[in-house]
Amino acid sequence: MAKPILSNKPSSCSRLWIAAAATVLIFFPLLTFTDPWLRFSSIFNPKTDAVCRRGLVGRGQESKDPTFYDEPESEYSIDKAMIDWDRKRSDWLKLHPTFASSDNRVLVVTGSQSSSCTNPLGDHFLLRFFKNKVDYCRIHGYEIFYNNGFLHPKMRSYWAKIPIIRAAMVAHPQVEWLFWVDSDAIFTDMDFKIPFERYKDHNLVVHGWPDMIFEKKSWVAANAGVFLIRNCQWSMDFLDVWAGMGPKSPNFQNWGKILRSTLKDKLFPESDDQSALIYIILKGKKKWRDMIYVENRYALHGYWIGIVGRFEDIAERYVEMEKGVAGLRRRHAEAVSVSYAAERERYAEEGGGRRRRPFITHFTGCQPCSGEHNPAYEGDSCTVGMERALNFADNQVLRNYGFVHPDLGNSSLVTPLPFDYRGGGVDQFI
Repeated sequence: MAKPILSNKPSSCSRLWIAAAATVLIFFPLLTFTDPWLRFSSIFNPKTDAVCRRGLVGRGQESKDPTFYDEPESEYSIDKAMIDWDRKRSDWLKLHPTFASSDNRVLVVTGSQSSSCTNPLGDHFLLRFFKNKVDYCRIHGYEIFYNNGFLHPKMRSYWAKIPIIRAAMVAHPQVEWLFWVDSDAIFTDMDFKIPFERYKDHNLVVHGWPDMIFEKKSWVAANAGVFLIRNCQWSMDFLDVWAGMGPKSPNFQNWGKILRSTLKDKLFPESDDQSALIYIILKGKKKWRDMIYVENRYALHGYWIGIVGRFEDIAERYVEMEKGVAGLRRRHAEAVSVSYAAERERYAEEGGGRRRRPFITHFTGCQPCSGEHNPAYEGDSCTVGMERALNFADNQVLRNYGFVHPDLGNSSLVTPLPFDYRGGGVDQFI
């Protein structure tokens, strides 16, 4: 029987296999350079395969796996309690891991009424207040949500914030903190970074004074117009309790009587959000008190009356500081302003923070939209104060763009900063 003839030439199948292998060897290294996510280790890594099977997705993409959004009992409304929120939020983040890159993800929440302002200058001021918040969020990498609709038919005026925050928690499971800022509050220190490490064991941060809460029992002992609240089950439950003292509650009228009898300096009989908050801190369950941080080491809420007349003096202190630290006068991109802010913060911390610009200046009682300000504020003091605060804050932004408002009372006047702006006669307006 004849033996088969052995040939050194590859068969057609062998030639095809060799060509395919060569193609892989040529193109695979190119792919690993052009696509940083494609690596041998990832292709042959069983963990990667497990991740794919779980349906994890990139930022901005939705997972095909079910989440709490698919559960009919999970609602945005304040009328229905959210159950097991910590687990639901945790499961969502596991499916969307690109959103869980930072412990202090922040969403600034604010808003105003849906109708036009009756004060002729009201809409203009609200626009500028919003611009101020957008500037601060851009500089610090925060998200922002502006709402101008009532999310509950009975929760209006100062109570409207609670349904908004509740809905924002559900809509933004990726954020760790929600930062409520009233429409009439202005960021007047654009450098300031919130000390979140101070609040690691707390879920709600309000500006106030413990002695005024527990000893004087005053309704102005804390402010409910600016606060930080953690996105967690405790906060969901707290909002339910807080809202239960508001106009959606059948006990609303009775709560007004209780609050007025408890807080002796409360001037009006109706239950309001601020009095209710102070009452919870003062008389509420330990589970609420223990998780609320009353902050007064910086101006989380700075009452405008004592601030607006000092802006030039405050700015001059920063000028003196910058004269001693020449590097802070260097022009730079806005994107790297955080490092310059950190250097200024070290200076501001000297003297227990007394040199620092007020973080937030809050125009409580000014009612910029209606113009019906507190009668105790004479003439145009509110309008003048808001103009000065907005320009003071805007100068901190504009300097990164090479301009300045030389007159804090005139927002329309803007002048360029010279290369060495110390020679331009605008030192006091920084």
